[in-house]
Amino acid sequence: MKIKSPGINKISFGSNVFLTVLFIIITILCLAPILLVIMISLTDERTILQNGYSFLPQKFSVQSYQYLLKGGSLIMNAYGVSIIVAIIGTVLSLLTITLYAYPLSRNDFKYKGFFAFLAYFTTIFGGGLVPWVMVYNQLLPIANSIWVLIFPMLINAWYVIIMRTFIKTTVPEAIIESARIDGAGEFKTLFAIVLPLCKAGLATIGLFAMLGYWNDWYLPLLFVTDKKVYNIQYLMYQTLQNIQFLSTTTIGNASDIAASLPSEGARMAIAVLSIGPIIFAYPFFQGYFVKGLTIGAVKG
Repeated sequence: MKIKSPGINKISFGSNVFLTVLFIIITILCLAPILLVIMISLTDERTILQNGYSFLPQKFSVQSYQYLLKGGSLIMNAYGVSIIVAIIGTVLSLLTITLYAYPLSRNDFKYKGFFAFLAYFTTIFGGGLVPWVMVYNQLLPIANSIWVLIFPMLINAWYVIIMRTFIKTTVPEAIIESARIDGAGEFKTLFAIVLPLCKAGLATIGLFAMLGYWNDWYLPLLFVTDKKVYNIQYLMYQTLQNIQFLSTTTIGNASDIAASLPSEGARMAIAVLSIGPIIFAYPFFQGYFVKGLTIGAVKG
């Protein structure tokens, strides 16, 4: 008697065609704005003013990038600051968040309710801008250093909650109990057993933290006056502000100077220069990122 193997669920040909077309449309909608920004940054300023934005510019020009890259060493230094802050900040942020979230995931931690409340409380109430600035200017005199770009964003209550939930749903209590029976301490259990099982969660939070550090321009605006500590986002922000000031002022021949500046193209060139490196970094996190977002889904 021939036993038939159980059937395998397959997507029909019509459904395959529909999903393929759907994903192609979604991909085009996602890529079109980025392509438009790149094309505008490579378009002559006069052409933009006459014809508006276009995917196929009539006249190509790299004037916007030439204007931005006149800074040369200043831009390279700003890129270096952004990269250093993003790497160090992400590592320290992950370490801090993990050390806070791990005890909250343990059922035998006596004060987990109190510390969970402290984390949640900060998502509702804040001390205000003035006390916050005073803390970093007076109590922690780290202004005009890369540490002032790292410490204020070191811990995020929502990331703590996410990491706590991830650890609780991913690492069985039996594994932790086995490690304790074998004589492992809390730190060895965390770094040798728990964290290797939570790579997806660490990568997901690490990506969000890195994006936060890379895109930040507000902290340099508040705490940094030394150009050597400018990150790329704040340097681009200042460049854009200078262009806008020249285009609106009536002092001297500022308006004539502004007319020769690629204001529209510079805006788009700033966006391209700012998002470029982080786009190349995303593929390294993608696999873990998707797994981290789908953790806890119903599995058969």
